[in-house]
Amino acid sequence: MTNTDARAVRNVRSDYNTPAKAAAISCMAAVLFAGLPARAEMSAEELAKLAQNPVGNMVSLPFQNNTNLNYGPEKGTQNILNIQPVIPISVNKDWNIITRTILPVISMPSLGPGIDSTSGVGDMVVTAFLSPANPGKWIWGAGPVIQLPTNSNSELGNKNWGLGPSAVVLHLDHGSPWVYGALFNNIWSVSSSGQGGSYNNFLLQPFINYNFPGGLYLTTAPIITADWKADSSQRWTVPLGGGIGKIFHLGKLPVNTQLSAYYNVVKPDNGANWQIRVQVQFMFPK
Repeated sequence: MTNTDARAVRNVRSDYNTPAKAAAISCMAAVLFAGLPARAEMSAEELAKLAQNPVGNMVSLPFQNNTNLNYGPEKGTQNILNIQPVIPISVNKDWNIITRTILPVISMPSLGPGIDSTSGVGDMVVTAFLSPANPGKWIWGAGPVIQLPTNSNSELGNKNWGLGPSAVVLHLDHGSPWVYGALFNNIWSVSSSGQGGSYNNFLLQPFINYNFPGGLYLTTAPIITADWKADSSQRWTVPLGGGIGKIFHLGKLPVNTQLSAYYNVVKPDNGANWQIRVQVQFMFPK
């Protein structure tokens, strides 16, 4: 699934076309990691379910490319490549901390006459979920989420730090093909003196996956967002859609691939109407 981070979409205001960059980075990662053996033999269906667990005890490196169509007043194409390393930390035999980092590489077209297109790095979002190490069919995690002002250009983010809560709950039964749940967070700026001013942003990502034998699965994971400081008519983005995923192997290295499309049934006036999502996730199961 993944998760995620739409937080960058809410905080940026520019576009450029980077599917080629996404492919290049993914290929480079494949070259670097293909020689590493997987730590355990798992079926493709088990690997798919593990990839669909946001707090799974597994190191992974997802590259998620989101292409947003008809974005902004000029109805251009916005592109956001999210680099999303996931690193679990064992606290003791009962608890893990799952760290999820999202670093967006952003580009988009001109937003108006005389305004140049902009590209660069957006604001990094880091979440640390405390989660039981030996859960049952219901799995949960909770912890803080932090937004760091790492943007390389004033058009690509906000210079104020942000902080808030995040939580995830899901149902994963090894005897069932279904994996479903939801992730949420809300980030408030801790200051308002920096470029962009204060913010208060909400994110909810429900997800439903149906897994077939062999690592093929159907998925829907819309990213619902709200800007609480915007007018009520400009506050919400609510997508509807889904896609398909498949587990492949590069040598012994499992790779989770996914293609999906979402239509925004509710959006701000200058929001995109369609999003095309392509994800490649390199997995290092224990």
